Amino acid sequence: MTFPKIELHVHLEATVGPETLLEIARRNDYALPADTVEGLAALYEYRDFAHFIEVWVLTTNALRTADDFRQVVVDYAGEAASHGAVYIEGIFSPAERVRRGVSWDEIFSGYCDGAQEAEELHGVTVRLTPDIFRGATLEEAEEIVRHAAAYRERGVLGVGLGGLEAEHPPEEYERPFALARAEGLGSVPHAGEHAGPASVRGALEALGADRLRHGIRAVEDEGLLAELAARGTVLDVCPISNLRTGAVRSLAEHPLPKLVAAGVRCSISTDDPAMFDTDLTRDYEAARSLGLDASSAYEAGVAGALCGEGTRKRLRKIGAPFAWSTTAQAELV
Repeated sequence: MTFPKIELHVHLEATVGPETLLEIARRNDYALPADTVEGLAALYEYRDFAHFIEVWVLTTNALRTADDFRQVVVDYAGEAASHGAVYIEGIFSPAERVRRGVSWDEIFSGYCDGAQEAEELHGVTVRLTPDIFRGATLEEAEEIVRHAAAYRERGVLGVGLGGLEAEHPPEEYERPFALARAEGLGSVPHAGEHAGPASVRGALEALGADRLRHGIRAVEDEGLLAELAARGTVLDVCPISNLRTGAVRSLAEHPLPKLVAAGVRCSISTDDPAMFDTDLTRDYEAARSLGLDASSAYEAGVAGALCGEGTRKRLRKIGAPFAWSTTAQAELV
């Protein structure tokens, strides 16, 4: 049974499978660390989170042209739609590409073109939230914000913060996030994945987070957990990603049940599906095994989305007539 899903946390560069990545790298004359599908698949066995970031940089720099970025969005929208996705907030990291000589406008226009085409071809609403990578200069970060604001009418809704969380606390990027809020953009930083409650508090207080990407380590602070529940803050929970990067030692030890028990709203996403060998169905299955039902995940997705009220009403209308009780007994498809 296919049921509607909202995905608020997916890195578009990490939706590209090995075959497509090889195709793109060849047409851009970019040397990947491996030149076969099997070789690339072997790269995706990560020692730790730092190794994942290293592989991420090596592989995603193959993306060079507006058409590459457009293709990435369209291809993933088709994949996600096959799993029931009706709304996606896609993440991309522009400053890393700019450092490799790609222009800001080629990156933003390519992704925005892809979002428009994805809706036309696959019926999935795609909105965009570029990431500031931890380690970026403040000047780079503010340039991301300025371009995000310039492309707001084309579906760019917010700005995120990703990368090596433990090495760069949220407070380092307070200034660009203040600029983002002044421009009417949402704040959706990664926090509470590979750093603890202090990172979550920093994201809430210094960055004015509207929603938290991951946030799972808030369970280490009961007061913070209660605050998240009282605020109604939505967490983008990515169970299989957390397992693959070592944020949790096993799925059985994932803190999602504690988050749910505390009344924290949790949406479900894949994070980096091609790199983590997952998809929306598998992550929803994992969430269900941990006690989060599909209806609650969808409602959290609606609440956490940065979209306008018109789109939010349409998403509620999509979810309202669905027989959610059937998902408790049926296999997820």
